Amino acid sequence: MIIPSIDLMGGRTVQLIGGKEFALEAGDPAPIAERFAVAGEIAVVDLDAALGRGSNRPLITPLLPKAPIRVGGGIRDVQTAIDWLDAGAAKIVIGTAATPEFLRNLPAQRLIAALDARDGEVVVEGWQTRTGESILERMKRLEGLVGGFLVTFVEKEGRLGGTSLDLVPRLVEAAGPARVTIAGGVTTAQDIAALDALGADAQIGMALYTGRLDLGEAIAAPLRSDRPDGLWPTVVVNESGRALGLVYSSAESLREAIRSRSGIYHSRRRGLWRKGETSGDTQQLIRVDLDCDRDALRFVVRQSGPGFCHKGTGTCWGDEQGLESLLKRIRTQSIGADPKSYTRRLLDNPALLESKLVEEARELAEASGSAEVTREAADLLYFLLVAMQRSGVELSEVGAELDRRALKITRRPGNAKPSRECRR
Repeated sequence: MIIPSIDLMGGRTVQLIGGKEFALEAGDPAPIAERFAVAGEIAVVDLDAALGRGSNRPLITPLLPKAPIRVGGGIRDVQTAIDWLDAGAAKIVIGTAATPEFLRNLPAQRLIAALDARDGEVVVEGWQTRTGESILERMKRLEGLVGGFLVTFVEKEGRLGGTSLDLVPRLVEAAGPARVTIAGGVTTAQDIAALDALGADAQIGMALYTGRLDLGEAIAAPLRSDRPDGLWPTVVVNESGRALGLVYSSAESLREAIRSRSGIYHSRRRGLWRKGETSGDTQQLIRVDLDCDRDALRFVVRQSGPGFCHKGTGTCWGDEQGLESLLKRIRTQSIGADPKSYTRRLLDNPALLESKLVEEARELAEASGSAEVTREAADLLYFLLVAMQRSGVELSEVGAELDRRALKITRRPGNAKPSRECRR
């Protein structure tokens, strides 16, 4: 698997050679994060903070909702670590401060220890200070305190000359259940495939920025197929995770899908198949996931039009059900269906909608017994989804917000607020 990297210095995206020599500038990190998000997790490194000469936090914070972000660089006190976790960082990368005493204050599963090494020796403080400790020694000292290790071969960083594959088996073994990510010199799809086969991920910067490595090829590198035609079964799901259908991908279709960020697959009859090219039911590709055996794909898409299936249904197993079905009906009413419908009335009358939300919430709070709670919850969910539609909010956006809130370490007391009548 790959972890694309965004390194920030002086308010811009940069790439350095060996951690010192300026190589290139790529500008605003926001569009870069949007491009890389298709691969899943992204590493964002604040080089200024790592070197103790500033912070790029205003640039990093807006990136956090775009993808699962690993934030690193200059996190040297517990409060800063907690602040990043509360802000929505999927994980934080700790380098100089990665001691047992420091790490015990934080959730291990969301910590990655950065083991930056020059000629096998761990270096800290922006790669400027030698520690006299080897990578394996540092791993042993931090055993059980982190969910992952980021091992950067500083002497290979940015040089596009390959990485130190011979060391990886020992690193993976020493890490135990913690996942190892290798950075420094990863240049080709073959490098990525070799690392994945050894049980490690590849963090990549320079090769992607220079075009030496195509993003689609990088994502596909660990894949294999036992089919004579070499295709990969591809499960297509919406942003809520509901399966829409099963298709196939080839190396060509996967590259094109990632390049265009759209639903493009391999048809065994027609070759390259651009979903919606004739029907108009196009797909925006959000993310590509590889399965655990690296022989199947999952495309997370935003589907437009009536649905995925050529028969006009939402999925190849029929239309959606539950909340997604209800939201689809509400959406239909919002774009010009029966003007006398109750949904249309609610959409056109915000005061009525507000009143019904308050009324149904109260009835749910007072309900007892599973049957009554079910009925009242259904009523409230209907009005809630109408309110979401009125503001153009997707169900997947609410789910993403809940996922972000689950990342918080600091918890509010959750006391009841004064009612509107009391505030008056």
